[in-house]
Amino acid sequence: MLKTAAGIEKGSGNPLLDKVGSVSRDKVVEIAKEKLKDLNAVDLDGAVKIVEGTARSMGIEVSE
Repeated sequence: MLKTAAGIEKGSGNPLLDKVGSVSRDKVVEIAKEKLKDLNAVDLDGAVKIVEGTARSMGIEVSE
């Protein structure tokens, strides 16, 4: 879902140095709402943090 939202084909090989795309915080919240039942999170804030961490590990920037 993150790859589709960012419009990329695959994540970065080196996510600390190479950023491959960006996604808005609103889109991250939308994705977290859809995946809330599948994530190991108690509430929406926890799910958003999980999705943001996944985005960072893929080399996708989360913008405000």
